[in-house]
This record gives sequence, structure tokens and C-alpha cells, in this order.
Amino acid sequence: MEQQKIVITGGPGTGKSAVIEKLLNLEFTCMPEISRMITREAQQTGIEQLFLKEPLLFSEMLLQGRIDQYETAEKLGHNIVFFDRGIPDILGYLDYVQLDYPKDFFHQSLKFSYSKVFMMPPWKDIYQTDNERYETFEQSLVIYDFLVKAYEKLDYEIITVPENKIENRVEFILNEMESPS
Repeated sequence: MEQQKIVITGGPGTGKSAVIEKLLNLEFTCMPEISRMITREAQQTGIEQLFLKEPLLFSEMLLQGRIDQYETAEKLGHNIVFFDRGIPDILGYLDYVQLDYPKDFFHQSLKFSYSKVFMMPPWKDIYQTDNERYETFEQSLVIYDFLVKAYEKLDYEIITVPENKIENRVEFILNEMESPS
């Protein structure tokens, strides 16, 4: 059986990480969001928001980190691996800031493909900023649209995860995984 690589994505502050955490508690293999780690490391060197200061450098670091995660997931040999964001998210964010980027970013997004993509739309009731999340809710709405376009450009069928409590969102995802693509 081919490994299912499942992306949980969406705009900032949509509950992705909470869903990933719940999946971890259910003993699923999950790859965490690494943009926060890159942001925190840059903050330790005095750069508050590396993506805003040097979006291409940030995105190159993110691309390599997500490729590394993908390759690690394959080596684990588990039937199902969940990813807190996928490689195509990088394209969506770069399009959002209207930055030209190397064609390799697009080619890597094609090369490292996912089985299913679950998109979590912006949800005002749960949205909040923090040390790594600087975007406003209104920006989250726009970013969400760019993320949808990035995945659609790569011919992914997007499954929208409805607003609900975490347990119900996880149940929705697991039920959708059982249905054929």
C-alpha cells in the first residue's frame, strides 16, 4: 500500500496545529509546521519577521525543510503521515506578497506530491495573533485564497474542513480519508 501523505493547510490561525496535535494524540504520524521554527530562529538573531524582511530566503529555508520532512516521512514507512502545511503553501505565500520566485519552487511542488489536501478556511471566532503569527484576520482571508489557488494550480482536489470543535474536525478528516479520491 502506498503511503498516504495528507496535508492540513489553510490561512494563518485556522486551527491547523490544533488538529495536528489531536492527530498526534490519536497516535498518527504528523510532521509539524516548521515556519514557526524558522521564524523563532531568526528572532533569536534579531530579525523579528524573516518572511517580511527576506521572503525569498525564508521560503528557500522552508522549501528545504518541507522536502526534508517529506523524505523523512517516506523513510518512516507508516501508512499515513499528516503534514502541517505542504510544499505548495510556499507558492501561495510568495504569490500573496507578489514576489517572483525560481521555477524550481513550482517543480518541487510537483515532484513532492500529496495524497489529499484538507483546507481549513479562516474562522474569526478562533483567530488570534502571537509571536510568529503577525497577520490580521483580513490578511488571513486573502492568504487563504492564494493557498487555494496554489493547490488548484497543481491540480489538487481540495477538501474544505468545516468550522467545528477540534474533535469533530479530526473526525471529518478521518472520514474523508476513507472515501475514494
